[in-house]
Amino acid sequence: MKIGVNTFLTDEGINGTVLGPALEERGFESLFLAEHSHIPANRQSPYPGGGELPRVYFRTLDPFVVLGAIAAVTDRLVLGTGVTLLVQRDVIHTAKEVATLDQISGGRAVFGVGVGWNREEMADHGTDPRTRGALLDEQLEAIVRIWTTDLAEYHGKFVDFDPMYAWPKPHRQPHPPIFIGGGEAAARRAIRHGVGWIPNGVSDAAAVAPQLADFTGSGLPVTVTPAPPDPAVLDAYAEAGVERVTLKLETRPEADSLRDLDELAKLIERYPN
Repeated sequence: MKIGVNTFLTDEGINGTVLGPALEERGFESLFLAEHSHIPANRQSPYPGGGELPRVYFRTLDPFVVLGAIAAVTDRLVLGTGVTLLVQRDVIHTAKEVATLDQISGGRAVFGVGVGWNREEMADHGTDPRTRGALLDEQLEAIVRIWTTDLAEYHGKFVDFDPMYAWPKPHRQPHPPIFIGGGEAAARRAIRHGVGWIPNGVSDAAAVAPQLADFTGSGLPVTVTPAPPDPAVLDAYAEAGVERVTLKLETRPEADSLRDLDELAKLIERYPN
């Protein structure tokens, strides 16, 4: 099982070009970054974690810009989004961004996507929260078509474009791994699309097998984000055949973040990448 890190990179925490090499030096396999374009001032959607919305949500850097910078200063680190809020994005531009990241990194991009929870944020992008799942289905189909077809065309209810040329194509063939983040609905969607699943980690080792029971038979990969830094839970995920877990790195200044990484890195010895 591979061990990575997930975090919010902001203008107030460690710089990505420092974090990336630090992860490689400590043996981490991957870095997964969260995304929020903005936080509406009139937000009514409750924060899924409960309580006040953490400050990092307001200050998140664009994941593809910062992952591109990290690609330039690393050699092995897998560069993922956990998750891209695809239903808030233009599908053609996003296809190009992911393909570009995969090209400049030599095939290290992983495309994690989700529908999100902030309905007001979606609405500001012109997305109807009631149909965001159907929109995501079409977006994923369209992006794969852009990546894998020289003359790409797609006609759906929400995504519609005539034949077009779009390069670069991804470095990795046929395309970067895709993972859908979320709960049971996301798992079902991942199975329909034949892609990976990103569930949130559970805190009890005994809950791991029930969490994965309906998905593990699919043979599709699982990346747990985030998983608790609990050896018993991590062992359970490894025994269940999970491909990767990521450990949460709090958004803190550079010196604090590096100390936190040193602590998290102690778990890597149990699961060599």
